[in-house]
Amino acid sequence: MTKRFLVTGGAGFIGSAVVRRLIGTTAHEVLVVDKLTYAGNLESLAPVAGDRRYHFVRADIVDMATMHRLFAEFSPDVVMHLAAESHVDRSIDGPGDFIQTNIVGTYSLLQAALLHWRSLPPTRKSGFRFHHISTDEVFGSLGAEGLFREDTPYQPKSPYSASKAGSDHLVRAWHHTYGLPVVITNCSNNYGPYHFPEKLIPLAIIKALHGEAIPVYGTGANVRDWLHVEDHADALLLAAERGEIGESYNIGGRNERTNLQVVQTICRLLDELAPDAVIGPRQGLISFVADRPGHDARYAIDAGKVERELGWRARYSFDDGLRQTVQWYLDNRTWWERVRSGVYRGERLGVAV
Repeated sequence: MTKRFLVTGGAGFIGSAVVRRLIGTTAHEVLVVDKLTYAGNLESLAPVAGDRRYHFVRADIVDMATMHRLFAEFSPDVVMHLAAESHVDRSIDGPGDFIQTNIVGTYSLLQAALLHWRSLPPTRKSGFRFHHISTDEVFGSLGAEGLFREDTPYQPKSPYSASKAGSDHLVRAWHHTYGLPVVITNCSNNYGPYHFPEKLIPLAIIKALHGEAIPVYGTGANVRDWLHVEDHADALLLAAERGEIGESYNIGGRNERTNLQVVQTICRLLDELAPDAVIGPRQGLISFVADRPGHDARYAIDAGKVERELGWRARYSFDDGLRQTVQWYLDNRTWWERVRSGVYRGERLGVAV
């Protein structure tokens, strides 16, 4: 049965991957709602923008009147809520935007979804889902051992993760108090095509291509579990359509690497795929800088629940996925050069403490 999906933040990195997957592999109709902040880019949706099932509205989820209007006009069966301020360093410099979008915006969206859900006829009402997409950073920081599970207590450490934790709690409260049918997913660090170049992997690729210093926080020993964005999109669609109401699912790639290992691998791949005699071996570009304030030591996810209950499996190993990602940036210079020439040029963020 075809459905109507309302995707907030659909012009962002993960959101655009979800929309490309929805239009490319299903018969569903999709409305993208995006404010088009610095991280939103309609060029990431260009592959599907000509499809008659794709619709776009530029709007801020904090604007409750507009959200009510869009729900009434589009009448979605599934809401996939990805709109968020998402970069830890930016949250250190300017936490107010994170409180507004991630907490107030989620509240606004929940209210619009609740009114819409209550108005639906019984057959559609029983099939409605509000899928809230969140992060593993709400769980805080791990030591050398252990994994984040769905029942791991929340211990957010940055303004970003605190705002996402707050939004998670709001979604659960709207389910338990008002009965809104919700599903929550918490993911590990994503990477892949169309990634905004302030994040570690695209930033390292672009700086290495230009022969510029590649900044690595501290000693580079902080560990992240890396998840290819296309694998994540597959998992999100499964959770939205088949996830159990009221449940949460952790999505991770089982690809733990230190930040230094990630950057070193990027340097080796670029030396192979785009050698430059003037730049030389790119590992010499790595530059250690003062650590991020409150930098979490390690994230790692136990993805067993989503694998067992929804049958999801990651398709990309980290080595294959990173090679594909590096090649994509080599093949799509126009996309990231336009981004880089605008609001973000590779400067360091997150030092205003």
